[in-house]
Amino acid sequence: MSYGIKRAVHLPFDVAVQKTRDALAAQGFGILHEIDVRKTLKQKLNVDHPNYVILGACKPDLAHDALRKDKLMGLFMPCNVVVYEDDGKVFVAAHEIAKVAGLLENDELRGVLAGVEALLRKALATI
Repeated sequence: MSYGIKRAVHLPFDVAVQKTRDALAAQGFGILHEIDVRKTLKQKLNVDHPNYVILGACKPDLAHDALRKDKLMGLFMPCNVVVYEDDGKVFVAAHEIAKVAGLLENDELRGVLAGVEALLRKALATI
């Protein structure tokens, strides 16, 4: 079962991270947090891990709309977007939030989440 929107990008890792930030911003997302998984695992466990960054993206108007419709939507926020290296290739991925919407019995909320996913797809397509 697929649960993410993923694409390979032909860019150096650091460039891919910046282009991902820019692409998300162009769709109205802000970055609430950024986790450098490689750095964190080295500090906490002294293990080497390939480059891997998690960007916590949020589009405030859609987040507000979703939370008004269901207080528990915060469990799915912010929208995590990852940039990572695997076997010498760089990938960008985001979750398919509309799949979560399929579990809900709230048609209005499904529409909001479908809109979020559409914007994430647009952002990733431009990187």
